[in-house]
Amino acid sequence: MAENNLREQFATRAGFILMTAGCAIGLGNVWRFAYITGQYGGGFFVLLYLVFLAFLGFPVMLMELAVGRAGRNTFPGAIRNLQNPQSKFAWYKPVYLLFSGNLILLMFYSVITGWLLMYSLGFIMGKFSGVTAESCGGIFGGMLDSVWSQIAAMLAGMVLTVAVCMGGVRKTIEKVIKVMMGGLFVLLFVLVIQSLCLPDAIEGVKFFLKPDLNKFWGDNMLETVHAAMAQAFFTLSLGIGSIAVCGSYMDSNNSLPREGVWIIALDTMVAVCSGLVIFPACASFGIKADAGPSLIFITLPRVFEGMTGGVYWGSVFFIFLSIAALSTLIAVFENLAAFGMEEWKWSRKKSCLVFGVITSVMSLPCIFGFNIWKKIQLLGKNTNILDLEDFIVSDNLLPLGALFITIFCMSRYGWGQENFCRELSKGNGWMPGKAMLFYMRWVLPLVIIAIWLVGICKRFSWI
Repeated sequence: MAENNLREQFATRAGFILMTAGCAIGLGNVWRFAYITGQYGGGFFVLLYLVFLAFLGFPVMLMELAVGRAGRNTFPGAIRNLQNPQSKFAWYKPVYLLFSGNLILLMFYSVITGWLLMYSLGFIMGKFSGVTAESCGGIFGGMLDSVWSQIAAMLAGMVLTVAVCMGGVRKTIEKVIKVMMGGLFVLLFVLVIQSLCLPDAIEGVKFFLKPDLNKFWGDNMLETVHAAMAQAFFTLSLGIGSIAVCGSYMDSNNSLPREGVWIIALDTMVAVCSGLVIFPACASFGIKADAGPSLIFITLPRVFEGMTGGVYWGSVFFIFLSIAALSTLIAVFENLAAFGMEEWKWSRKKSCLVFGVITSVMSLPCIFGFNIWKKIQLLGKNTNILDLEDFIVSDNLLPLGALFITIFCMSRYGWGQENFCRELSKGNGWMPGKAMLFYMRWVLPLVIIAIWLVGICKRFSWI
């Protein structure tokens, strides 16, 4: 344990909160949350989402943070340090599979980050001036067809990420994340104000946030409940150890529940504010908002083109998204860098360089999936390698990892709920009552299993 006591720690509470929030805040906050909120009942869906966030996402996040802080190591190392020495089951071994989700996530997230960097540069240079619906689709399609442009953009994002992580937690990562996240919030608020000032913006706000129970009752009820549960669960990127490594750099005097509330609040704020940017803008120009990459790379460039000063606002929007994507890249990549340092005793520089090269090379299949390997459609017609990688991480490793963490923290054969509660109570924290512990031990695992199975069934249209 003496070695773990020398582990780097964040210099400030704000550094920890913003780093962890940067890991959680991703493109799903922008291109998924807003769309499903409007689709499943507006303000009522948001309320449902917040309830599930409190009872699903929050407990699992506390457990992952507690494992990281108590274990003072990467995800596999923390599990190895904390597991009951009398247990015959080697709890840390399956964690290596879950931990691989960090690399798989980077394999496609680095590519998407490259897209955002290209669009940011394109707007700044005025390449989107005078675009139409057809030309927006053509620009995006042309980008996907260009292997070398995507590789160059992906490498640009990875070089920035590796450079930041090589500097260390206190010296570089914490300082850079503070600036990036501060800039992200400023740009987002500016975009919200601009969007709300557009003509007929109120119609977009109504569609996004006005409660509509007709979209909940009847045949849509179970689908709406699952959508709210799944979004509350997946938005925090729990289960693959990214949150745990942030916890490993956290001061023991900090309150886990208090910091957890801050992280969730920031994540939710970005998601809601993104909706207040997208829907009023689309409503103002009579354009239907969709979901996924087409919303960001095809629909919204058309919207910005119609605005006064659209080139400026488009530049601001894509810089905002680039910051969000890069903050996630840095937080997740730090997990890999720390793994090399802890498991193989590499220097930080060597670990960052090795994993930087590995990640860059393994990101190539995602790029090829849109052009030279586009006939590879393992998940069905019109799917690609990015869809496969996202399926592995989002639909499988995240829920299974969260299930593992829950069982590990609650079972006496793992870490045990007494040890978990002791860690949770540090820093004027919170001691769960008997009812909450019963819920976390017996009910929460069943809910996670249900979310996982329903998600798999929906993915393959079995239900």
